[in-house]
Amino acid sequence: MPLTEIQARNSKPRERAYKMADGEGLFLFVQPNGSKLWRMKYRFAGKEKLLSFGAYPDLGIAAARDKRTAAKALLAEGKDPMKSKGEVISQEGATFFEVAKRWHENRKSALNAAHAERVWSRMERDVFPVIGEKLVNEITAPDVLAMIRKIEARGALDISRRAKQGVGQVFQFAIACGLASNDPTTHLRGALKPRPRVKHMSRLPLSELPAFIEKLHAYQEEGERRSAITRDAVLFALLTWVRTKELRFAAKSEFEDLGGKSPVWRIPAERMKMGREHLVPLSQQATHIAKSMIAAAPGEFLFPGNGPNKPLSENTMIYALYRLGYHSRQTVHGFRGLASTWANEQLVEFGKPPMWIRKYHEDWVELQLAHSEKNDVRGAYNAAEYLAPRRRMMQDWADYLSGGKVIDIKKAGKRAA
Repeated sequence: MPLTEIQARNSKPRERAYKMADGEGLFLFVQPNGSKLWRMKYRFAGKEKLLSFGAYPDLGIAAARDKRTAAKALLAEGKDPMKSKGEVISQEGATFFEVAKRWHENRKSALNAAHAERVWSRMERDVFPVIGEKLVNEITAPDVLAMIRKIEARGALDISRRAKQGVGQVFQFAIACGLASNDPTTHLRGALKPRPRVKHMSRLPLSELPAFIEKLHAYQEEGERRSAITRDAVLFALLTWVRTKELRFAAKSEFEDLGGKSPVWRIPAERMKMGREHLVPLSQQATHIAKSMIAAAPGEFLFPGNGPNKPLSENTMIYALYRLGYHSRQTVHGFRGLASTWANEQLVEFGKPPMWIRKYHEDWVELQLAHSEKNDVRGAYNAAEYLAPRRRMMQDWADYLSGGKVIDIKKAGKRAA
């Protein structure tokens, strides 16, 4: 039976939302807050969808039925009524996709372009196919969890957490705009699959570094020229704390002031994991390698591969470590953890009575490793501010590799206490 004006007018809110059917997919959706929304359920391309026409009584029964008729006419022509609505968002019936689009447009100017693209691509790949066409104020915690379970099923546990975070941010935006009353992601604490224990990249104890470097200097593979390039590349990675990809594609044009007092390697944003330019202050030892390779290597790459215009193979350095006898004991990426351990364990004696303090601030270490800054404002200015102390730290590290000493933090800790 079609709805009557009296039934629509006299419908009362209940503890839970409920529907009052009018026929042919059209119904009045009565929410606990008292709002009454016209909806139409339909199928297109084998998939169930939901249209929102507006709120009652602003949109009366006759007008709602006219909209239903128009939607059915589009369906008869093989068109999706939802795609024909345009991009105008009804304050009473916005889909998650519509709100997410507004949210993304509102914030992307403050984000790195590459990061903004990654965020939206993640939404398109994992979120919108599951909840994109649902009305934002009807999405529940189980709906979001079902979307997350699909991501977890392929083992992408880190992506599932990022997707949950993104959905939560959309809902916070929707709440601020009056399009939703709650954020269902707040009810998912403890429901996501736990991450597996982090497996750190293999690395040697610091005490074995002198022996490692001695072996590296004697490393040989097919051809002395190839051996020299591999040796210098591995040592350069150890001296600079960069990731393998960042080193393999190092271009000669990225190096500045190699003959001056402030040599630096400027890695462009597109090659960095965090999507922003990274400055690497170079020690004297690293500068010597860079100058030598620029003078000797043909082509654009600092460490050429099998051809002047080809970068070093992604397996060259790790296979060298295998041949040196460090399989499962040391990786190229593990150099970063090795250097971080060294830097964080350096202590200096200060004051009277004497006390032990860290020699290198943790921000210097994190910035040298090009880790993400939790504070975007701080991240915007510290690259330049910390360049001088990082240069000193990297020179100390290079000197240490040449035979320096490390303060034993365990013994020093007793004195500090």
